Amino acid sequence: MVNEKEYTWKVSAAGRVNIIGEHVDYCGGKVFPAALSMRNTVYVRPNGTNTIRLRWTTLPDEVTLDLNALEKYRDIPYGNYQAGSALLWRNAGHKLVGCDMVQDCTVPFGSGLSSSAAIEVSTIAALATAAGEKIDPVEIALTAQKAEREYAGVNCGIMDQYASACGKKGHAMLLDCKTLSCEYVPVALGDCVFVIANCNKPHSLADSKYNERRAETDEALATLQQAADISCLADLTPQTFAQCGYLLSGKIYDRARHVVEECDRVRKAEQAMKSGDTALLGQLLNASHASLRDLYEVTGKELDALAAAAQSHPACLGSRMTGGGFGGCTISLVQKEGVKDFIAYVGKKYEASTYFSASFYDTDIADGIVVEKL
Repeated sequence: MVNEKEYTWKVSAAGRVNIIGEHVDYCGGKVFPAALSMRNTVYVRPNGTNTIRLRWTTLPDEVTLDLNALEKYRDIPYGNYQAGSALLWRNAGHKLVGCDMVQDCTVPFGSGLSSSAAIEVSTIAALATAAGEKIDPVEIALTAQKAEREYAGVNCGIMDQYASACGKKGHAMLLDCKTLSCEYVPVALGDCVFVIANCNKPHSLADSKYNERRAETDEALATLQQAADISCLADLTPQTFAQCGYLLSGKIYDRARHVVEECDRVRKAEQAMKSGDTALLGQLLNASHASLRDLYEVTGKELDALAAAAQSHPACLGSRMTGGGFGGCTISLVQKEGVKDFIAYVGKKYEASTYFSASFYDTDIADGIVVEKL
């Protein structure tokens, strides 16, 4: 527990679920995430020293970060994301002040719901608040992404940090990762809701094949630019790819095909959401998972079993993995009246096939950065 009276501000940032548009953000595509009420909350107060003193509600550890030596904490078990966020924020020209922080994260680690982005964004927002700076959510998102890439070593796109910082209650974000233009789309699902389930096989993007996939799409882009006037893979329509895809082969072709078709699914999902066509939206979720499984190869046995169990329930219109993959969560579109039975059925079927027990989350679509004076 945190005694709020001992702190000056309470600053939080959201986890996120991506409805559709997976592994296309770093290819310049549009993605369709929503911020969640599961968040990382930072209780912060200036301490008059040249250090950041870190504690957690879920860990016994206490870590002290020297503001003059933030580069040296890359390999510590806890506190490296905070150190990287502070370092990159200072490198962007911002003031850092010594402070005490307690961090309380309700985003499950290794779930694919962007606990790392929530930690980075909330830490930077807390540091800015402690130094008396105005909050700019987009700048914070971009700096947090830089921290993830340059400090944590994950060559990620902008989606996670942007959703964590800039989310809007009750809305999904149609984010163009090439231009950072963002349209907020009300999540209106009629008699359906989204259900998030965790396969409970933890993943680590830094240790997974995430960076390998990034390199493969970069290779595909370099080859296709010989025949097409494009700056990123997302510039390709399925029709154009059909004309120039012959330049690629094997796995590189598969990776590029996933990106092109997933971008097309995002366009269709936007229209389905706006028109309330939940049947089409469910079909697109299913197609996305199949592509991530067969072409992009980022699912794995557990996620495939969880999505298959969900798709086989009569109340489920569609289900797919969400996040980086290799473990983590699925998102399913389920009829409200069938949710209770869906959870029981999917949990039992999944456990029987994998011997893992799934978790199901009760969470809402929420705002991104929230700052509260205590």
